[in-house]
Amino acid sequence: MAEKWKKTALLVIDMQKDFVLPGAPLLVDGAAAILPNVIKAVEVARERGMLVVWIVREHDALGRDVELFRRHLYSEKGGPTVKGHEGAELVEGLEIHKGDYKLIKTRMSGFFATNLHSFLLTSGIDSLVVVGIQTPNCIRQTVFDAVALDYPSVSVIVDATAAKTPEVHDANILDMKNIGVATPTLGEWCKADD
Repeated sequence: MAEKWKKTALLVIDMQKDFVLPGAPLLVDGAAAILPNVIKAVEVARERGMLVVWIVREHDALGRDVELFRRHLYSEKGGPTVKGHEGAELVEGLEIHKGDYKLIKTRMSGFFATNLHSFLLTSGIDSLVVVGIQTPNCIRQTVFDAVALDYPSVSVIVDATAAKTPEVHDANILDMKNIGVATPTLGEWCKADD
């Protein structure tokens, strides 16, 4: 295993049933299409000995910890990605293994009000590879925060991330590319030098 992969983490963002499955309350239209590529990225990361970090949303049943603009989605009956409910689970084909790390967030960025940065630093991680959904929100916010925190290498696998439309996805990928983020395809990333 190359030394660089020991210092690289794969961040898998929000690949949960309430965002991916048909009829889901917060369905991201492009999510199901990228699932095979996300699965492959996780497999390759594990083969390389990389740390896999599962960044997921889990909320209070009443939505008291969700952004103000989403609180109307919650009631006594619950809402999207409620902790302990099926919609908060990872979609079929993705599972947390021993040695992986699960991080719960309640905002778009995986870094906002979480221990992600300190966990990555104490794990010896200086490079990040990002997959999941959705490009203009949770992917973008997490990536911009990683750049602001001076991670020397941040990559977004363009065909293992998605948004509601390809146009929104592409525009946000361009914005991230313009701040120095690498944007390989899954095939390019899989062929990267060990």
